[in-house]
Amino acid sequence: MTNKKRVTFGSRLGVILATVGCAVGLGNIWRFPYMLGVNGGAAFLLVYAICIVVLGLPVMITEFFIGRHSRKNAAGAFKVLAPGTKWIVIGYNGVLAAFLILGFYFVVAGWTLEYILQVVTGSLTGKTAVEFASDFTRFSSGIFRPIFWTVVFTALTHIVIVPGVKKGIERASKILMPVLFFILIVLCIRSATLPNAGAGLSFLFNPDFSKIDSSVILSGMGQAFFSLSVGMGCLITYSSYFGKETHLQKTAVQVTILDSLVAILAGIMIFPAVFSFGIEPTVGPELVFITLPNVFSQMPLGTLWSLIFYVLLALAALTSTISLHEVATAYVHEEYQMTRSRAALVVSAGVLVFATLSSLSLGVLKDYTIFGLTFFDFLDYVTTKIMLPFGGMLICIFVGTQIDRKILKAELTNQGTVPFYFFNTYAFFIKYIAPVAISIVFLNELGLIEWIRRMF
Repeated sequence: MTNKKRVTFGSRLGVILATVGCAVGLGNIWRFPYMLGVNGGAAFLLVYAICIVVLGLPVMITEFFIGRHSRKNAAGAFKVLAPGTKWIVIGYNGVLAAFLILGFYFVVAGWTLEYILQVVTGSLTGKTAVEFASDFTRFSSGIFRPIFWTVVFTALTHIVIVPGVKKGIERASKILMPVLFFILIVLCIRSATLPNAGAGLSFLFNPDFSKIDSSVILSGMGQAFFSLSVGMGCLITYSSYFGKETHLQKTAVQVTILDSLVAILAGIMIFPAVFSFGIEPTVGPELVFITLPNVFSQMPLGTLWSLIFYVLLALAALTSTISLHEVATAYVHEEYQMTRSRAALVVSAGVLVFATLSSLSLGVLKDYTIFGLTFFDFLDYVTTKIMLPFGGMLICIFVGTQIDRKILKAELTNQGTVPFYFFNTYAFFIKYIAPVAISIVFLNELGLIEWIRRMF
C-alpha cells in the first residue's frame, strides 16, 4: 500500500526549487567545468546536452514515478512496488550510496568554508600559483582544520533536515536556490567582461567536432548521470513528497533545464576568467581550489569576487548534502520507526565517522589503502563508478520489465488528466535503450572499455 498520509511539499515552487537543489551541487560547479576543460570544451558540452535529453531526462521521470507512486523512502518504495522480491536491492543501493557519498562529500564541502575564512582573513592575497597549490595540499592533508569544517558542514545540514520537509528542506530551498542563481549570474557577468573573455566563451560554445570521440561521449554520458543525481535515491525520496497534482513530466523537464543551466553558467563563470589570465583550461579537479584562487588574486577587487565564488560553492554543496542526508534520514525514520530528529542524528553521527576517516586518509592515514585507494578515493570510486550507474541501470530494468504499462502511464499522466504524447517512445527507451546506455557508462567508469580497446 502507498502512504496516502505522507507529507508533501507545500507549493509548486517548493517542488521545483527543492528538486533543483537536489540535483544541483558540486557536480555542476566543480566537476562539470573541469570535465569540460579536459574533454575539449564545447564538444563535450554538446555531447553532454544530448545525453541529458536522451538519457538523464527519461531516467529522472522514471525515478519520479517510483517515488510518487510508492510514497515511500528509496528502499521502502520497492517494498511497495515489488513486495517480497529481490528488487529491494535497488532501494538499499540508493540509500547506501547516498550515505557513502556524504562520507567524502562533507569533506569537500567543508573545504569551501575554509576558503571563505581564508578570503575574509586575507590569507589568499599575494600568493603565487605554487603557493596556492602547496597551501591546499597542506590544508587538505591536515588533521584538525579539515575535520573541524567537516563537522560544521554536517551540523548545518543536520539543522535543515531535522524540521522536516516543509519547515526544513522546502524553506531552505526557497532561500538557497534563488541566492545561488543570483550569485552565479553576477559572477558570470564579471567573468564575461574580463579582457580576452571571448576566447573562454569560444572554448565553451564553439565546438571542434574533431574532438568528439568515444572517450568524450562516454564522459558526457557519465557527467549527465552524475549531474542529475540519478541512481542515488535522492529523486525517489524527493518525489515521494510530491502531491498528486504535481505534473511529473513538466517538473522533470524544468529540473533538467535548470540543472543544466547551472552547469553552463558555471562554465561561463570560469572559462573566460581562466583564458583571461592565461591559465590552461585542462588543469582538472584542482581548478576550483588551486587555479581559481590564482585567477581571483589577479583580478581587480579579487577578494570580493573570491568571497562571492566560495559562498556560491558552499551553497551548492549544501543543497546536495541536504538531499543526500534526506535519503538516509527518511529510510531510518520510516523503516526503523524512529523519530525524525533521532533518525537524523543517527545518520549525521554515522556519516561523520566516515567523513573523518576520509579526511584523515588524505594525510596521516594515506598509507592505509583499500584496493590501492585511500578511504576518500575508495568511497568516491565505489559510489560514482559502481553504485550510481548500477542503481540507475536496475531502476530502468525494473520499471521497464516489472511495472504494468497502464500503471506507469496512469501515474505519469496524473490518472489521464495530463497528456504524455511520447509515452510509447519513453517506455521503449526505458526498457531497452537506457539500460544498455547506462551499462556502457558503467563499464567505462570501471575502465573495462579502455582495457578492451588495448586488447584489440
